[in-house]
Amino acid sequence: MPSRRALLATALATAAIPARAQDAWPSRPLRIIAPFAPGGSADTLGRLVAQELQTSLGQPVVVENRPGAGGVLGSLAVARSAPDGYTFVISGIASHVVAPAINSSAGFDPVRDFSHIAFLGGPPTVFIVNNSVPARTLAEFVALARGGQRFAFGSPGAGTHGHLFGIAFMNTARIEMDHIPYRGAGAAMGDIIGGSVPAGSITLSSAAGAIRGGQVRALALTTPTRPRSFPDLPTFSEQGFPELSAMTWFGLSGPAGIPAPIVERLNRETVRAMALPRIRERLEADATEAVSMTSAEYTRFIETETARWAPIARAAGVRAE
Repeated sequence: MPSRRALLATALATAAIPARAQDAWPSRPLRIIAPFAPGGSADTLGRLVAQELQTSLGQPVVVENRPGAGGVLGSLAVARSAPDGYTFVISGIASHVVAPAINSSAGFDPVRDFSHIAFLGGPPTVFIVNNSVPARTLAEFVALARGGQRFAFGSPGAGTHGHLFGIAFMNTARIEMDHIPYRGAGAAMGDIIGGSVPAGSITLSSAAGAIRGGQVRALALTTPTRPRSFPDLPTFSEQGFPELSAMTWFGLSGPAGIPAPIVERLNRETVRAMALPRIRERLEADATEAVSMTSAEYTRFIETETARWAPIARAAGVRAE
């Protein structure tokens, strides 16, 4: 029969196994799912942070695009994956606020079923018009809309922040517009530039090139103040709509139950990466703001954003695609 000392040694050795396994993390490649099409803000931010994590963690970090159902398909896959610290998702307002609020069959709770690791930031939304639209300012556009001219506005898709912000703009300005959802910002920009859709509610990162190139006219930006990269672009706030301040945000999340030491290390490495001068310069060009948050702070942020935007999505009868 084993001695008491032998049993104690065995118990201590067994208890140490998980700790050693966590200390060895990561020991194989990591995967980050971007639940939207390539080329959008989620994909861009995901690849930026993946490149930096690959260096700091010493393992390949692969970004996989898995679009569908307003971000639900990719997010659900991660929620159902093993919480071992090797599978993550670029979480965001469309996938983790809007989709669960309007889709009872989403299959996940945006807080309970995830380990929310770090906030990545995101670009503001800009309201743009085709150059054929006579409005040169937001006030002129609102006057035209109130005067009986019916405009349509494009967005990157039903349930995206561009869509929700368009609804918030209509509600605040007391105007009516028709929403045209696209499958991604690139498709929406093509039609706005071409003139088949007169206006758009688009992330600045997606519209920046067309604005700088004079292909579209930007009427208002959702930042609280004018960004250094667009000093001539007026904000909604300075034009009489202070409540229309918001951004399309993204973060890094994984399945619920990831060991705390892994979450803490990933948070540290992600915050460090987003603070690098080369990353800051890359984001600043599109007025994208990266804010440092702990895991707990990012989780609370999602809860706050849900309280703000979920009622708007439900009231408007939004259906994610």
